[in-house]
Amino acid sequence: MPTLRVGIITRIPTGMAMRIIPPHWTRHPARLMGDGQPGLALQRLLQLASPSLPVGAFAYSEGLETAVADGQITHVDAVADWLRGAFTYSVVPGDLAITQRLHTAWRAASIDDVTTWSARLLAMRETAERRAQERHLGHALANLLCAMDMTEAADWRLGRAHAPAVTFAALWALAATRWQIAVTDSLSAMAWAWLENQVLAAVKLVPLGQTAGQRLLFELAGDIPAGVARATALSDDQLGGSLPGLAMASAGHETLYSRLYRS
Repeated sequence: MPTLRVGIITRIPTGMAMRIIPPHWTRHPARLMGDGQPGLALQRLLQLASPSLPVGAFAYSEGLETAVADGQITHVDAVADWLRGAFTYSVVPGDLAITQRLHTAWRAASIDDVTTWSARLLAMRETAERRAQERHLGHALANLLCAMDMTEAADWRLGRAHAPAVTFAALWALAATRWQIAVTDSLSAMAWAWLENQVLAAVKLVPLGQTAGQRLLFELAGDIPAGVARATALSDDQLGGSLPGLAMASAGHETLYSRLYRS
């Protein structure tokens, strides 16, 4: 007799047994790991870098809101200068360079190294808001990866063993390595995700028109390949960088009277 499908439950007509068909990703766990299917790693990377990823990255301006409120940033060229400086002197020698090392640590299954590099990146965050942002995004991504059956993320959730050192970069690198995403592609996507969030914040705050925002994204994205190449060439003693203006803007944001963003 014919069966009637409702979701993942296959209903057998009255009088017969009912069986539940597990969703395809539990029947084929290899798909979570990026099992060599052509193009699958790219799809995983697009999902990881998507602004719809439910980790809350859209809620952070990383000091940009304060700079706009203080009148430091009033037009698109000023936004470009601010973001180019942040990318060159903070994102490249910090986030990207350390994420590369986190890739290596996850591939080697060296949790001690993962924890060390993640804690080092967290220590580079100059203000309470920036550290809170890093921890929040890291915990959120850990929860998401656990929901996608990546069990290694469990110890990075709130209250777990490695939670004090959790960073978004550590969980990003875990996902990228398990999904067999090349490290340079992973770093490029991470840089793009950061840039897109910052430009979207600027569009709302300055404000900029949508077309101006897209032109800015197009222009600044041209810096990403060289930035990734530089990040992967840095030695350990060349890592890190601090921008006093960004740090002061972030600290000032903690007491900003009216704000749209959490940092």
